[in-house]
Amino acid sequence: MVDKFAASLYGASRGELRLALLDYLLPRTLPLTAQPALDVGGGLGQMSAWLAGRGHVVTLTEPSVEMLARAREALDGTTVRCLQAPLQALPERSPGPWPLIVCHAVLEWLVDPQTAIATLAELLEPGGYLSLMVFNRDALRFSNVIKGNLDKALDDRLAGTGKRQRLTPISPLTHTQVATWLAEQGLIVEHVAGIRVFHDYLREREPDRATLDRLFELERRYCDVEPHWRLGRYLLYSVRKPLVAKNMSESIE
Repeated sequence: MVDKFAASLYGASRGELRLALLDYLLPRTLPLTAQPALDVGGGLGQMSAWLAGRGHVVTLTEPSVEMLARAREALDGTTVRCLQAPLQALPERSPGPWPLIVCHAVLEWLVDPQTAIATLAELLEPGGYLSLMVFNRDALRFSNVIKGNLDKALDDRLAGTGKRQRLTPISPLTHTQVATWLAEQGLIVEHVAGIRVFHDYLREREPDRATLDRLFELERRYCDVEPHWRLGRYLLYSVRKPLVAKNMSESIE
């Protein structure tokens, strides 16, 4: 599905907005100091290229052979290291610990996203930061209602099956789930934003350039403002792992 993924997610305005909002938010919510970075499930390599352009030494991990081949082409000439491996294998294949981890639009494709968060916490060094982006289940429900899929919304049949050529994830997540699982690992959420709070609810699927420019200004202005961020198609978390004292009895803030 690599061609459909590339065309549907990044060959359209929604992909352009997603990357533009990340470019706006990440420098404001993460301490980016050119530290080594792990890009988990890095797909076509957009975030790895963005990080490398800011001076980070990046390791991109991706389980799909086809996706990784596209990423290598796109990243040719950069210092990004590419590794074929699923998230579950990273404690053995690329343990770190890492001062910066990026994991965007990965957890919703896993059968057990809660365990994946525990794995990310293990990979993150004390004092390190995780940029986590997940597909928002509440936004998916709202979108289905707008499209007239009322029975589907009422029955909570929102997740994809993974058996058809569709890009609806098998494990869309709620903010409550993500916040709870992060807290269970002792991780601290420092900032939450919605990615594409308005765009995906427009009647016009591909707005013209002038409309898109105004829409981006709306997205930028309200992406982390209550209650708007809660209906972003994706939820973006800036997460910190506390420094732990040597006696393991207290956290050093």
